[in-house]
Amino acid sequence: MKLQRLLFVLTAVNLALLVFLLVSNIGHASAETAPVLRGRALEIVDAQGRVRASISLLPASTQPNGETYAETVLLWLITERGRPAVKIGASEQTAGLSFAGPTGTKDTYVILESKGTTSSLKLRNEDGREQIVAP
Repeated sequence: MKLQRLLFVLTAVNLALLVFLLVSNIGHASAETAPVLRGRALEIVDAQGRVRASISLLPASTQPNGETYAETVLLWLITERGRPAVKIGASEQTAGLSFAGPTGTKDTYVILESKGTTSSLKLRNEDGREQIVAP
């Protein structure tokens, strides 16, 4: 009889503890998420380890011909063969979007750009035909 009474008391204590823990964690039951992911760059790779997308911050630079480029944020989407097919870039002076043709082409692309106070859309085919649309 004493063993049954002891087991009953232990069961009751465990049940009370379980109820207390469940009630005290009702507001905290959801998974915690980090409010911000921070870093200098982000790369997404496929199963073979090839970079398929990247977001990076390019520092300001000056080219040998004297042309300067402002600090730029650049998003690249890359094909399975390694060709950057989509690029989206933004800086204080310029924002643009480009789509490149498939692997094996070099002159097939679309560029949508806003630079300073002007904007343009440039279309180019592999055969060299080109059209620029500007307001």
